[in-house]
Amino acid sequence: MRRDIQQNERAFTTKEVAEEVGIATPTVRKYGQILERNGYEFLKDGDRRIFVQTDIVALIALRDTNKPLDDTAKSLVYQQKERLKVSNDTEIAIPDTYENLPFDPNQLKEVLRGVVNELAATREMNVQLKNDMSQLKTTVSQLQQDHHGISSSIGNAAQKTNVKIENLTKQQKAHYDTLLQQEKEHYEELLQQEKKKSETLQREMKSMRDEQIKEWRAQNDFNKRLEEAIQKPKGRWSGILSIFGK
Repeated sequence: MRRDIQQNERAFTTKEVAEEVGIATPTVRKYGQILERNGYEFLKDGDRRIFVQTDIVALIALRDTNKPLDDTAKSLVYQQKERLKVSNDTEIAIPDTYENLPFDPNQLKEVLRGVVNELAATREMNVQLKNDMSQLKTTVSQLQQDHHGISSSIGNAAQKTNVKIENLTKQQKAHYDTLLQQEKEHYEELLQQEKKKSETLQREMKSMRDEQIKEWRAQNDFNKRLEEAIQKPKGRWSGILSIFGK
């Protein structure tokens, strides 16, 4: 067990060590594995390494070494074992509390008064913490209610928006169907008008053809009678004149 940790010494997370040393977080883990493989001891919380200042120095040494990493790690492990050996050999003086207590009643009262004041301050702090926790719970509850209200409002707004979109879609479809029907009726009306014009034109053309045929037949009959009259040997001129009605 490590005994080279100073009292109240700051502990670093892997991310903090990466920022402190100037290397990536995976590199910190890699260096840690190399050190442990060679016998280095880390403080641990479960499987998670906890780094102190001496560990950071070891990581910097691995970062800056020109030698193989395992060789440098072995040297660092040796240095750590030497520190641990010195720490284990050092006696830790434990003060005798009872011997340090004052025998003077006035001094004892002062000590007890200080303890009472500290207890009162602790109680006051506990009360303040309880009040803060109660206020925090109230705030969290209010935030949950606000969140529920906001979620409900968003849901209602989304539902209303969907209803509006559906109504607008229906109105647009109805308007489109109306326009389509109007266009269809207008087209049919124009078609009927054109049909009537075409029929009138066909009748006029038929009448003109009939009149033309009539005139053609009359002319043909006139030419035939003229030809017959010319071919008669006697009374030629009288026959010709009879053709013209004279």
